[in-house]
Amino acid sequence: MTKEERAVRAVELLKEVYPDAICSLEYEKPYELLISTRLSAQCTDARVNLVTQELYQRYRSLEDFAGADLEELEGYVRPCGFYHTKAKDIIAMSKMLLEEYDGVLPDTVEELTKLPGVGRKTANLIVGDVYHKPAVVCDTHCIRITNLLGLSTGKDPVKVETQLRAVLPPEESSDFCHRLVLFGRETCKARSPKCDGCPLAGICEHYAATHPPVEQR
Repeated sequence: MTKEERAVRAVELLKEVYPDAICSLEYEKPYELLISTRLSAQCTDARVNLVTQELYQRYRSLEDFAGADLEELEGYVRPCGFYHTKAKDIIAMSKMLLEEYDGVLPDTVEELTKLPGVGRKTANLIVGDVYHKPAVVCDTHCIRITNLLGLSTGKDPVKVETQLRAVLPPEESSDFCHRLVLFGRETCKARSPKCDGCPLAGICEHYAATHPPVEQR
């Protein structure tokens, strides 16, 4: 089985298990997804969703975030950790969006990564979820699981993204990454993967290496 064939089969199998490929972060406006993703660094999506319920009631527009008092904003985002840096980035990115992009999120990874605090993972999420373009969100789940499956090698997010873009069907790549998150939380856990009964066991290189077939006598 080639990597391309393995990738297509992985897409098909995960689609059966998780028909709805949805982002775990809750948002209504595109810029809210950008801010939520920035807050999610070194923090769980569940905690971010709790924080943003109040946050997006207090700050209802990009203008509100751009003009926010830093200490006040820090108080709202403190539970997400690294609150000083995250609050500074949120204010700076909001100002830049208003001043250079007329308040509209760019639709390319190259432009999005010009925003303060925005890396390729965040940029790909915006491109895929907001603009529905081919995107590969290389978070820890994506890197770890695609390494195990044999679709990628190494832990460098940019290199893994490049490898996956070469084998994944472009129109499926964004949803595939969302499904990997769900799969990583429920089945292919980092510390205790449930290999037995795993829906992807038949195409997983790690499973094949760690579960050799029993010889028949």
